[in-house]
Amino acid sequence: MAQLSALDAQFLNFETATNVANIAGLAVLDGPLLRRDLQDLLTQRLPHVAAMRRKLVPVPFGLDHPYWVHEDDLDLDYHVREIGLPPPGDDRQLAEQVSRLHARRLDRNRPLWEIYLIHGLAGGRTGLYTKIHHAAVDGVGGADVLAVLLDLTPVPAPPPEVEPEPDEPAPSPLEMVGRALTRLAANPAQAVKFAARAVPHLDEIPVVSKVPGVELVSGLARTLAGTGDAPALPALPAPRTPFSGPISAHRRVAFVSLPLEEIKEVRKAFGVTVNDVVMAVCAGGLRAWLAAHGGVPDRPLVAGVPFSLHERGPGNQVTIMTAPLAVHVEDPVARLEQVQAAMGRIKERFSLSPARWLREFSESMPAALMGLAARSAFQLVGHTAPPINVTISNVPGPQFPLYVCGARLLTFYPVSVITDVSGGVNITCFSYDGALNIGVVTDRDMIPDAWEITDSLRDALAELRNEVFRKRP
Repeated sequence: MAQLSALDAQFLNFETATNVANIAGLAVLDGPLLRRDLQDLLTQRLPHVAAMRRKLVPVPFGLDHPYWVHEDDLDLDYHVREIGLPPPGDDRQLAEQVSRLHARRLDRNRPLWEIYLIHGLAGGRTGLYTKIHHAAVDGVGGADVLAVLLDLTPVPAPPPEVEPEPDEPAPSPLEMVGRALTRLAANPAQAVKFAARAVPHLDEIPVVSKVPGVELVSGLARTLAGTGDAPALPALPAPRTPFSGPISAHRRVAFVSLPLEEIKEVRKAFGVTVNDVVMAVCAGGLRAWLAAHGGVPDRPLVAGVPFSLHERGPGNQVTIMTAPLAVHVEDPVARLEQVQAAMGRIKERFSLSPARWLREFSESMPAALMGLAARSAFQLVGHTAPPINVTISNVPGPQFPLYVCGARLLTFYPVSVITDVSGGVNITCFSYDGALNIGVVTDRDMIPDAWEITDSLRDALAELRNEVFRKRP
């Protein structure tokens, strides 16, 4: 029986009334979709998707991380819901509804996912909002979960012929306690092992990296370990912004689709990567928003950038690294160049030694202490010195049409997480069928109108394209 890793459990531990660990996606379909058809599709395919047919079983007294157990009676009437928008059913109404749904915590007594069919969109379209808990999947795994609904043609494919792997029975409470005590006895050794492995990478850890002398100690440890020199990471004191600090329980969601061809046009003209252009567009968009709301800081923002560990397995296989985001640079080309340089250093550092410190640190701590430690740390850091201003993620997707129960998928917007520590703005991008689809999540009290940011992102891309035109003879 699968047990949550320490990192997966952290996404349960840090949840409060305001910090909610839902990751989601908003699909917009061309045409109607009936709830019964969607439920029939799920009935056929969910047996092959472990993350959507399991629920949590806690260990007595919280001595260890919870287990995943098979849900014998999956209630699709509960998990698949439908709502309707009043006329005119425009995008702002859709986003407002998604904002409310995204802020609600999932019921931990059931499998940790919900799907909402949203009817009444203008043009005969249908919305499909799917959310799942971050403890169950990461961003890449979330895309795999979405794939259970998708087909390459309007005719749904038959269910897989391979029988799903059976789940092992859940351990008894006594067995859980026994395993927990064994693990607790091993924690001191794990902590020592983590300390030895972590010292060369202390300068990668938010908050810890700000301690004087940490960079020198990390560099010396890498030299003694014979791992060679790694690119120095820039000092990243996160400036205070209107979206820094503790967040509220309320969300604002907005979305925008940018032509992928235009992004590639900028990439080619300046010899950078698509991801460099995406990061520069985000820098330009946030610079414009800050200029209109209190002023642009005189140094870069600190962006949290998720990286895949390229490892197979259930749950979360990602880590997060921090990078400077050059919002303080006025010239868009110079801004792009600084973004390219910063992302190059981060990627080189990551390729030499993938940052597994968060997972290893979590594993080294007694499970019984992790919940309290996570909540306490979030509260302390969020109120004093948040190490990150904004989270930005870019996930490549398929460049061909997909279908859900015969309805063509027009767009898919990611809807992700904001926290006290990572800032009140999250910008997540997903490329699909010739477009870069961007979902923006903000704290309602910090940024009441998330559409201002999506408008600024569109303007930032236009600004870069104007520089491309100037560059041409």
